Amino acid sequence: MSAPLPTTLRLLTSITDVPASAWDALVDPGSVPFLEWGFLAALEESGSVVPERGWHPRHLTLWRGSRLVAAAPAYLKNDSHGEFVFDAAWATTAERAGIRYYPKLVLGVPFTPATGRRVLVAPGEDAPSREAELYNAALEYARAEGLSSVHVLFPTPEELPVLEAQGYALRLGVQYLWRNAGYQTFEDFLARFRSKRRHQIQRERREMEDQGITLRTLRGAALEEVDAACAHQLYVSTVDRYPWGVRSLTEDFFARLLAGFKHRCEFVEARREGRRVAGAFNFTGPSTLYGRYWGAFEEHPFLHFNVCLYHPVEDCIARGRERFEPGAGGEHKLTRGFEPHLTYSAHLFLHPGLDRAVRGFLAHERAAVESGLPLWWAETGFKERV
Repeated sequence: MSAPLPTTLRLLTSITDVPASAWDALVDPGSVPFLEWGFLAALEESGSVVPERGWHPRHLTLWRGSRLVAAAPAYLKNDSHGEFVFDAAWATTAERAGIRYYPKLVLGVPFTPATGRRVLVAPGEDAPSREAELYNAALEYARAEGLSSVHVLFPTPEELPVLEAQGYALRLGVQYLWRNAGYQTFEDFLARFRSKRRHQIQRERREMEDQGITLRTLRGAALEEVDAACAHQLYVSTVDRYPWGVRSLTEDFFARLLAGFKHRCEFVEARREGRRVAGAFNFTGPSTLYGRYWGAFEEHPFLHFNVCLYHPVEDCIARGRERFEPGAGGEHKLTRGFEPHLTYSAHLFLHPGLDRAVRGFLAHERAAVESGLPLWWAETGFKERV
């Protein structure tokens, strides 16, 4: 038997430089939808993720001859916007010490704080070996280009041993996720809460009927009722609420999702007196729902909680989904049955002094996160842990 061909590294400046079929052949069927070629292409081709907006695609790919055997979505960054692993304090510290922090290399999916494999590997390949090759290639590229660092955002726990072996420092984060503990109905879910919290949720849910607001989830052919302009306007309505908000996603991004990525999309809409007053543009995997872009045209009490939390949870129970990840942030989720869950990132700095400083910070931060987990869990209002 002849030895396999050696692997060759290619750095791609656009996801369209690789065929969709070749890229998606690496994506595990149970993986997050954001790693699929269609989602990454929608970001780039819509003008949402382009150099003019601070994202320079540098996708790392390994080939055996003409066959793609491993890949990692990666981007050169001149800032930290849209990453959801916040390193502004590190950048400030570096700059005060006269150390250049940007540009840096980021492995992850733009504007998407969802855990998923950062290195995609073809079936039959030795996954840890291909992962190590690409992480090492990222470091060599950073050295060659004079970058400050490499950052791997939201990798899976299974990828951490290889990252640590490659010298990356691990960082812990926390998100609040809903897990299906075998519920048959929403009432089964409510039964897990202590009385005070259960009644609070029931009151908040009743508000929709009292205000004449109806909720439903659109999927499949029903998504024809959602146009890109409306989805984008809802997204913008949320972004524009905050002084620091940036309209990162274009209307064409939503148009491309609805045209070519519809099988992964869902839309929760709220209507009052026949008009759409709010909505949430979400994504689905085989067993998980991912909450993403929410917005409202009118203000109504508890509308956000119902559109973004309660209705999706009820729908997940009805469809037998295992998890619902509503996105980053929001400690209000704890009191509504979303449990704290660790997330990870990995970081490697080429400047020895900055690397030591960050590792020292991460050790203290990690201890604080680990000690805080039981306290956060207690805030869920559940009577007992399942």
